[in-house]
Amino acid sequence: MLTSMKNILEDSHKHYYGVMAMNCVNIEMARAAIMAASEENSPIIIQIGPKQMKLHGHKEEMYPLVKDLAERVHVPVALNLDHGTDYDVIADCINTGFTNVMFDGSSLPFEENLQKTEIICQLAHMAGCSVEAELGHVGMAVDDDDENFDLFTNPEQAKDFVERTGVDCLAVAIGTAHGDYPKGRVPKLDFERLALLKKTLDMPLVLHGGSGTGEENIKKAVSLGINKINVATDVCTVAKKAMLDEVEKNPKIDYVSMCIAAEKSMKEYVKYYINLIGSNNRFNFGDVEYHGHE
Repeated sequence: MLTSMKNILEDSHKHYYGVMAMNCVNIEMARAAIMAASEENSPIIIQIGPKQMKLHGHKEEMYPLVKDLAERVHVPVALNLDHGTDYDVIADCINTGFTNVMFDGSSLPFEENLQKTEIICQLAHMAGCSVEAELGHVGMAVDDDDENFDLFTNPEQAKDFVERTGVDCLAVAIGTAHGDYPKGRVPKLDFERLALLKKTLDMPLVLHGGSGTGEENIKKAVSLGINKINVATDVCTVAKKAMLDEVEKNPKIDYVSMCIAAEKSMKEYVKYYINLIGSNNRFNFGDVEYHGHE
């Protein structure tokens, strides 16, 4: 069933496990994620960014698709707008039925980020939609932003931000970045900062740039309080490899068979990731609210 991301993350925060947030732009991706979650008895977050939504995964098609798939399974599913920056796009997604929106004001001055986040929270909460914000800045791996300590989240500043905005979860910058890291490099995460952020804020925390971060980094981040992990690049890489492998085996393969191979590979990857971050067998979904269990 489609539910608020807040419902999902409140439980993962309480019990220290992670929930996968997978960027999806078509039926193969969404179905792979949701069916994998169903088989693993895990919550799942489907998300899509404004650029992805504009180029390919239009909200007019993705919302009813995700809603229909969510209604077929017994596990909680949230639909999130990822990295929203434009007020009109965010408001449109709230009105469409997205169950969470992210306002990304991380590149703005602190006070401007705070004020705009507060406005988005007021608008979303009136519609029963939860809100994710970002403080600090998770930049691009190609620009080595994961090594720029000036972009990392300040715990005391974050506390002020959360208290004044009423945001439901916070994306923090602790040493990850979006996209592919240079070959052979695994990011070094600031776990001491993460532990302090969790203690100071006592709320669900989000890790952007989960792709390429490494199993040990991900597991330790979850153990210290990361509750939502965004994954896009790694899933796309898995799907692309599966399709290319099928073409190599049979150059005359038809397009539908390629899509089936891609979906199968993504589903297996999501199941692996769910077990990596500990969200398997974590739910008891009632008629209204999500209640996890140990």
